[in-house]
Amino acid sequence: MQTELSKKLGVEHAIFGFTPFPAVAAAISRAGGFGVLGAVRYTAPDDLKRDLDWVEAHVDGKPYGLDVVMPAKKVEGVSEADVEAMIPEGHRQFVQDTLAKYGVPELAEGEVSGWRITGWMEQVARNQLDVAFDYPIRLLANALGSPPADVVARAHEQDVLVAALAGSARHAVKHKEGGIDIVVAQGYEAGGHTGEIASMVLTPEVVDAVDPLPVLAAGGIGSGQQVAAALALGAQGVWLGSLWLTTTEAELPSPRLIEKLLAAGSGDTVRSRALSGKPARQLRTEWTDAWDDPAGPGTLPMPLQGLLVAEAVSRIQKYEVEPLLGTPVGQIVGRMTSERSVQAAFDDLTRGFEQAVDRINRIAGRSGK
Repeated sequence: MQTELSKKLGVEHAIFGFTPFPAVAAAISRAGGFGVLGAVRYTAPDDLKRDLDWVEAHVDGKPYGLDVVMPAKKVEGVSEADVEAMIPEGHRQFVQDTLAKYGVPELAEGEVSGWRITGWMEQVARNQLDVAFDYPIRLLANALGSPPADVVARAHEQDVLVAALAGSARHAVKHKEGGIDIVVAQGYEAGGHTGEIASMVLTPEVVDAVDPLPVLAAGGIGSGQQVAAALALGAQGVWLGSLWLTTTEAELPSPRLIEKLLAAGSGDTVRSRALSGKPARQLRTEWTDAWDDPAGPGTLPMPLQGLLVAEAVSRIQKYEVEPLLGTPVGQIVGRMTSERSVQAAFDDLTRGFEQAVDRINRIAGRSGK
């Protein structure tokens, strides 16, 4: 599964794996793909440094990258406290009422809630980059599109390629104009923040729109046959995220959440604003239903929603309140039916890819099999 892009980056397979877990990122790179560590949860630079030290020590010299969530436009003088003050009291009460309805316990006195979605903030993202550029990362990806021009320039000065996610050909063209090197065409089926165009339609549209820039296909991909299809549509690789959630190297906070993922079908996800205020595909739960109910207050715009629900999500996960327990995940969850190692997942991907290529060759009369 080699393409011009994978050869340029020195990887065996054109499979780019996004993950919030350092052990998964390192395992993806060791398996011959390109591991990309998600940085959004690292609000403290020392925590990111610690995990990049670990990744660097466990990739066996293979290349890897970092994914940030950084707005293209700079916002000056806005602190987290300023943003928190914008959250209406009625929304805070709705969160408390919903948690009380399902008997979700409070955190222990003095216990700090888990991850807060603050990586979107200008200075937080820049602090992450100050750490990351001290490491031999080969790729910087931005989930919110093209990063600021000075960040692109800084990456290029250090021979780091820059990728940006796009949900439409129009967005992809803007990324190209912004000087990025790779466009990730993320279809409607993808987990997390995603647009409204399906991968089969989006991928060739983006390929044509940004030619000759390389394109990675993302959204709903979890088999070697789908990798082959993406390359047939003109992509130079695939960007996979959800598939790694049920690998043995992943560090999901809850055994019950793993059970829910393994039991879910492809129709058990919903594109909801409940997580961050922007449409994000995730497991459908009674938590997402509550926020999407017209009788409720509705979600707040990003980043208010993420800050509003941060502690609630931590409590739901800590106490494993099953009806509310969920996570961002794509429609490919229907194929995620067992826990397995990253290497086993790669073995399945390469085997399925070979089978798909053989099938097409037989149809084209190019194989004696």
